[in-house]
This record gives sequence, C-alpha cells and structure tokens, in this order.
Amino acid sequence: MDHARELVVVVDDDDAVRRALTFSLRLEGLRVEAHESGDHLLTSAPSTVGCLVVDYRMPGMDGVTLVERMRETDRELPAILIASKLDPALMARARAAGIDLVLEKPLEDAALIEGIKAALARPRTGSGTILREGA
Repeated sequence: MDHARELVVVVDDDDAVRRALTFSLRLEGLRVEAHESGDHLLTSAPSTVGCLVVDYRMPGMDGVTLVERMRETDRELPAILIASKLDPALMARARAAGIDLVLEKPLEDAALIEGIKAALARPRTGSGTILREGA
C-alpha cells in the first residue's frame, strides 16, 4: 500500500512538537497536515484523513474528545494518542474511544511511524479497533 497518498493529521498545541512531528513524518514520505487545536481541525477538517495523531492535553478540547468528534463522521478513522503520562483512567478513555495506539512522551519516532503505517494498512471493515500501549 502506498502510505504517501494517505493524509496524516497531527494535532498538538505545542508548536515545536507539532513542527518536529510534521518534519519526521514527511521524511518518511507521509503527507502531513498539522493543526494547533481540536477546534482548528474541526473548522478546517480535510475531507479525507488517513490517520489522526493527537496530543492528549490541549487547551479546550482534549485529544480523546477530538477523536470522538472526528469519529462522528468516520467511525473507523485510525487514531494515535500521545500523552505525557499514561494512567489507567486515560487508558480506559482511550480504549472506550477506540484509539488504536497510545504513546507516551518522550516519543520515539520509530514507534510513532510504525504505528501510523500499521493504522494506514489496517482495512476499514467496521470490525473495530485494537488498542495497544507503546513506548
């Protein structure tokens, strides 16, 4: 599958993190669009998103809520959540929202890229998502 055709949308309120993620993913040949907040993405949402990569803690709408909102129009949208600290309550929310992968900061580019490529390769069949915890 040609992952370069799929749009990866990064949402993080930290400009430096957003730029670094965008740079790393583009080096891998992925098409990337970056947004500073969930509200910004929702008001300018592209018609087709291949994978959503979101920070958990952001002003206004948190990452899990953003995934839930995006899934109102695309129930099978692959989503990866990035958090500074993983705890059981967050993992339970992420699981309930159907988030595919949760990664803890500091991020390892290889783990994120592997997660994105796996999410893009997953057939959208309506069979549900698999949550796994990564480091």
